[in-house]
Amino acid sequence: MKQNRLTTAILVAMVLGVALGLVIHTYAPQETISAFAKNIKLLGTIFIRLVKTIIAPLVFTTLVVGIAKLGDLKTVGRVGGKAMLWFFSASLVSLLLGMLLVNLLHPGSYIDLTQADNYGLKDLMSKTSEFSLQKFVEHIIPSSAFEAMANNEILQIVVFSIFFGIAAASLNEYAKPVVKTLDVAAHIILKIVGFIMNFAPVGVFGTLAAVVAEKGMGIFKFYFIYFGYFTLGIACLWALMILVGFIVLGKRLQVMLKHIGNPLLIAFSTTSSEAVFPKLTEELERFGCKSNIVSFILPLGYSFNLDGSMMYMTFASLAIAQAYGIHLDIGTQLTMLLVLMLTSKGIAGVPRASLIIVLATCSMFKIPPEGVALILPIDHFCDMLRTATNVLGNALATSVVSKWEGALENAQPQVA
Repeated sequence: MKQNRLTTAILVAMVLGVALGLVIHTYAPQETISAFAKNIKLLGTIFIRLVKTIIAPLVFTTLVVGIAKLGDLKTVGRVGGKAMLWFFSASLVSLLLGMLLVNLLHPGSYIDLTQADNYGLKDLMSKTSEFSLQKFVEHIIPSSAFEAMANNEILQIVVFSIFFGIAAASLNEYAKPVVKTLDVAAHIILKIVGFIMNFAPVGVFGTLAAVVAEKGMGIFKFYFIYFGYFTLGIACLWALMILVGFIVLGKRLQVMLKHIGNPLLIAFSTTSSEAVFPKLTEELERFGCKSNIVSFILPLGYSFNLDGSMMYMTFASLAIAQAYGIHLDIGTQLTMLLVLMLTSKGIAGVPRASLIIVLATCSMFKIPPEGVALILPIDHFCDMLRTATNVLGNALATSVVSKWEGALENAQPQVA
């Protein structure tokens, strides 16, 4: 089957990428390593850029069609309300779990202060600034729909698409030709997805080869406990999500997990949620979620439901404070959680987006922002876990809301 072949190819690419990167890191001189990593990383960059070319049009077309097909504002409000209930509940649980683990395990005390990646910190600081209400509003409300699409600002595209979809739904028959055209456009874009996914193993190979060549496997010697505790946190979060998913979906949960296995693997290996948005849309529809629900819930989830990233933001922020010996009382930590709940909404599903929020949060709470450099060396591996968790969370949210709406059908057969 095509999906099984692609999954196998990605797994092989991961192994080969790590092996090649390790050989280069071990035997090549430093200047060769830098040049190799820079050039082979282009393979991953090409794959991500190919996917990003279709994100904006796909979010717009599918979300507008989804809202229009829901029919009326009452239905839109009901489905949207159920989705937001799930999103904010999951976000709160993820944030609290990260806070609980840091307070129990103290991972920051194991961080080696000599391993700071100051060059990477400068790159992050150039992309962020201290949080303000004005910047938050500007990030949500688009000044131009075309500018939002050009910059792949998913949350801004979602806001515009919701207005467009509600307006189309209110016009009933008059808007049907436009909705039909957008529906056809969405299916064309999903067809393009199949072409782009064939390049996924090559992108995965380049990404992992570059990281391992630069960092080497020895990075785990310094951060083994930190990474191990975070992995434990992700495992706990997965267990919670799967338990809730089983309560709602029952035996259908296993079928859903089988359908999203390929998107999970791609997200894990590329550290980009955006890379699997089109494929995840397709697989959730094959699982049995109605297209109008998927088209409405999934784009919202990419802005409001990043469970793995939410947990990591509290985990990383408090761990940095611990590394510097800064004590934060429970009241301050809870305030930080509320700030993260707001500032994290709408962050792009691209590598290291979470760290930009962590950097801004550290500045707000008088934690040395330079501390982010301490966790940068291991961040790529943490990002692999949190990105896959984000994908699982959004797949569960879409499936659960579909079940609540009585819109979960039998799974479609896989394409051979």
